[in-house]
Amino acid sequence: MSDAFDLGMATRRSVLGEEHVDQAEANKTPFDEDFQKFITEGAWGSVWSRPTLTHRERSMITIALLAAQGHDDEIAMHIRATVNTGASMDDVKEALLHVAVYAGVPAANRAFKIAKAEYAKLESA
Repeated sequence: MSDAFDLGMATRRSVLGEEHVDQAEANKTPFDEDFQKFITEGAWGSVWSRPTLTHRERSMITIALLAAQGHDDEIAMHIRATVNTGASMDDVKEALLHVAVYAGVPAANRAFKIAKAEYAKLESA
């Protein structure tokens, strides 16, 4: 594999966690193998691995963008990842308040519901 893939896999594991990435790798098929390589190199090996922003900051941005676009499953995954990125509940709350102002109250409302459910699961684990 490429250097971008190796860096991306390391970053992906540090953000999403070993268990999540192992499961994603186990579920990979020839159909989505190229897509998995693309996101590992492009998202994780390039954007998430850049030194300018911290993983905490990238986490907040990512959650806000996912919320603005209504990507519920991805919001939940990235809320769980805050355990690894250092983005606090207050950080996420502030990001979602920005979503309410700039992307709309319904999008933020849905994201708050998802975040609350994920935080409740994390607290009970």
